[in-house]
Amino acid sequence: MEKGAKIFVAGHQGIIGEALVRRLREDGHTNLLLRTSPELNLLDQKAVSYFFSTYKPEYVFLAAGKVGGILANSTYPAEFIYINLQIQNNVIHCAFESGVKKLLFLGSPCMYPKFCQQPMKEEYLLTGPIEPTNEPYAIAKIAGVKMCQSYNRQYGTNFMPVIPADVYGTNDDFSDSGHVVPSLIRRFHEAMTNGSNSITLWGTGKPRREFLYADDLSEALIFLMDVYDGSEIINVGTGYDTSVAELARSIKKMVGFDGKIIYDKTKPDGMPRRLLDVSRITSLGWRPKTGLVEGLELTYAWYKQCKMSNKDS
Repeated sequence: MEKGAKIFVAGHQGIIGEALVRRLREDGHTNLLLRTSPELNLLDQKAVSYFFSTYKPEYVFLAAGKVGGILANSTYPAEFIYINLQIQNNVIHCAFESGVKKLLFLGSPCMYPKFCQQPMKEEYLLTGPIEPTNEPYAIAKIAGVKMCQSYNRQYGTNFMPVIPADVYGTNDDFSDSGHVVPSLIRRFHEAMTNGSNSITLWGTGKPRREFLYADDLSEALIFLMDVYDGSEIINVGTGYDTSVAELARSIKKMVGFDGKIIYDKTKPDGMPRRLLDVSRITSLGWRPKTGLVEGLELTYAWYKQCKMSNKDS
């Protein structure tokens, strides 16, 4: 991407988009097209069409959408499938109509089958049933991948589907509706602050997940935008996973919580394991820089700083 190229980051206020904008600016990109939801409603096809036809972005990072953890997915399945499908349809189609040079679409590891062979290679997509708690979101994301590939095949566009590992980092959603890392950080911090004797977590703690620090992902996305062309899916991850129980113990130690961890086995676990095969992106020359312990410490430091800032204000 040229330093002065028009770059539209859809979803620039989310965890991935915010890290991406910071990285782009650090790399010297000065012509970023950024719009908040009130400024540009991505659910409104006419508004999206007007934006693309008027401002004519050359490169698009599609990081916008409704995201959340297992609780949010179970509670709001209709919103997860509708909002994500609508945003994808509008942005991808309008990118085609306006002649965007390149678009990068972000998928999710929950798109892979529930009992997928590990590590999950890109070609394993659609080889088995999806985990039910994630199904509406996963189906929307699969549709986005197929939409990119279909436009590439029919119209010769350059729309790239990418599947990152479970992303965490600063600017995340630390509520119960968020993903596992930010939710655990908040809950352990509050339990420690309140002097609780125990904390109860959903499931058995046995599922294994691969976690990718948001700043590493932003670097990978810019790298792929610069070096990769094609319709084949690209996994982005660390190549290592950890159990939810191991993650919980790490966060417990980091926060300084002395109480007991209790697992509510009546609650769902989700996919048994999510570990991406990252051989495709490593063969292109990219590897992550941030280990899990370091990333957790950076995320917790940011969370505490935000808590102090909110308290002061």
